[in-house]
Amino acid sequence: MIVLNKVFHFCAAHRYGNPAMSEAENLAAFGEDLNIHGHNYVLTVSVSGEVNPATGFLVDLGHLKEVVKEYVLQQVDHSQIELDIPWFEGRQPSTENMVVWIWDQIASHLKDGQLHRIRLQETPTIFTDYYGPE
Repeated sequence: MIVLNKVFHFCAAHRYGNPAMSEAENLAAFGEDLNIHGHNYVLTVSVSGEVNPATGFLVDLGHLKEVVKEYVLQQVDHSQIELDIPWFEGRQPSTENMVVWIWDQIASHLKDGQLHRIRLQETPTIFTDYYGPE
């Protein structure tokens, strides 16, 4: 199996908190992340499939870039995720939830290959991988 990976970057802010929890419970669960803070995210979109024998390519990278730009980056870049993206209403803006949202934004718009994995890196030492719905 061949997997092509394309890397994108965006900046976004978020804050954690659960209105159903007390201030003490929120502090215990989220610590300093109760405050609005931002990240320079690294998004890796991985696509698998058959190589087109005429081009030698798995996907049209221009198409992939346009899909990610239109359906992900234009919404999330320089946003406050939980306030600016309706899908996050009632959900934490964690990388665990973000990869699901990103997958849903991209999967149905690809014309070549299939989405294989979404990797979202929040810090140099934290990233989340998602291989799609079960």
